[in-house]
Amino acid sequence: MSCTDPISDMLTRIRNAHMAGHEAADMPHSRFKGEVARILKKEGYIVNYRVEGGQSKTLRIYLKYAEENEPVIRGLKRQSRPGWRRYVSANDIPRVFGGMGVAILSTSKGVMTDAEARRNKVGGELICTVW
Repeated sequence: MSCTDPISDMLTRIRNAHMAGHEAADMPHSRFKGEVARILKKEGYIVNYRVEGGQSKTLRIYLKYAEENEPVIRGLKRQSRPGWRRYVSANDIPRVFGGMGVAILSTSKGVMTDAEARRNKVGGELICTVW
């Protein structure tokens, strides 16, 4: 099965794994998905991630739960889609839930959070928001 939007597929797999109470979510690996996973780990939304396999690599994301098996990730939303790209300047980067969430952007200086993009004064493609 080929997916026209691999990032939406990644977010959906994470969302579904959380709803099912799984420990991890597996998906086909790409460098871009690895960068998104790196940010999710750095921001404390997941426990860890690992790239497994030889020829066709798999990205395994270890999910994080709070007390009473409540997922740490309350929501994931894809912002920029293949048919409708959403670009923002450094001044127009949205704040997710008043700073309680994080926006992930693809900039000319790499994939980074909304706070890093503001600090570096760069805009880019608004990939997704996490809260």
